Amino acid sequence: MQPSNDLGLLAQSLPIARELRNSGHRIIFCNPAKTPSKVISKAGFKNHHRGWPLYSTLTGDIRFINFFRMIGTMHLKRDLDILLWYFKHVKKNSTSEIWNFDHYMFLMGMCNEKYTRAIVKTMSKMIVKHKPDAVLNYWNPFMSIAARINKTPLISVIQADTHPHSKGFIWWKEPPIDLPKPVQAVNKILSENQLKSIQSMNELSPGDLTLVLGIPETDPIPNTENTNYIGTLLMNQENDKLPNWIYNLQRDKPVIWLYPGNVRYISGHDSPFDGLVILQACIEALRNLDVHVIVSTGHHKLPEDILPLPANFRHTPFVPGLAMAKYCDLMIHHGGYGSCQTGLFAGTPAVIIPTFSERESNARRIAATGAGDIVLPLACSSGKNKKVNFEELKSKIKLILEDESYKVNARKISEKIKKYGGAYEAKTLIEKFMNTLD
Repeated sequence: MQPSNDLGLLAQSLPIARELRNSGHRIIFCNPAKTPSKVISKAGFKNHHRGWPLYSTLTGDIRFINFFRMIGTMHLKRDLDILLWYFKHVKKNSTSEIWNFDHYMFLMGMCNEKYTRAIVKTMSKMIVKHKPDAVLNYWNPFMSIAARINKTPLISVIQADTHPHSKGFIWWKEPPIDLPKPVQAVNKILSENQLKSIQSMNELSPGDLTLVLGIPETDPIPNTENTNYIGTLLMNQENDKLPNWIYNLQRDKPVIWLYPGNVRYISGHDSPFDGLVILQACIEALRNLDVHVIVSTGHHKLPEDILPLPANFRHTPFVPGLAMAKYCDLMIHHGGYGSCQTGLFAGTPAVIIPTFSERESNARRIAATGAGDIVLPLACSSGKNKKVNFEELKSKIKLILEDESYKVNARKISEKIKKYGGAYEAKTLIEKFMNTLD
């Protein structure tokens, strides 16, 4: 999967991995990020996480001791050149207004031919070493290219916004005509390996088998021919339990689950994706409301500068998402796809504070179903000094807690989603596909 130090893509991959393992298949993950690696190991899976060139550029963790540990057998001069280029051309242009998959992969450094070639080479080495019967890919065009180079069957799990027929993440506006994209650099590598050139990175999203997350009502694709919707993938199990102290909360007042995601992606610096703006806004909006607020941060620590939390707040590093979504009266989160789908599956309404455009897309879809509402951070496009209108946030929280229609709409969507089968349906489709290759 595309590596990111949060649980978003892991929430999409771990459920299918479990189903495949239960059917007797052997699974190897490939993710070098710290937090996902911890969860992958705890779930009992092997993780091939070494050898990613310059992974530190993707996480913003550029402490030089980590950098020199990372490069290993990679070429020092080449990697230093890429590192300097990345900061000069990409990091300074980091923005929360990411228009589409082309723009996203440009910001992930794919426009640098050396960088892209190095990671594709690393992915190819993994394929040659492990000889997989298939690659199951999530948001990782590097691996998509490597699988094609090695003629390995490719199964892609995608969101509708990365489908070739979609209008991208910001589908409600027309994109700028000069939007940067990495196609030129990628096509050089495709050409070198006798692969068909592309006009858009979305063309690398589908695989020999393509599974689309969600359902048509929440994840529409203009042309649904040969589209396999699989509904919701849940990282946690149906029978997961919450800590006893949560069950012991007095239910004479609403329980709100606050999940800001990774509070700060880059240590000591702000980034467009940080959940800190959500946490700060909710502290101000909820500190005087008669509610219980449970804050979880996906194994990430709370910044010391927001402590102590208000008296009606309780923090825990991690809670099982589905169990927590079912137990609470309202979710407040960053609009990550996994959080959105968990809430919809549980039939629990949400107030969403999206920190960048892919999350805003998810939030707008949910708001359109009447299963929640959206509060946009101010100055969202700049990615710096984002703020949330506390009064707007407080007003929408009160409205959703008091207006029963939000819960009714969320439950209607939940009933529809559950008909699509989720991870079990994905496993069935994968096995059926693999049988056609025998």
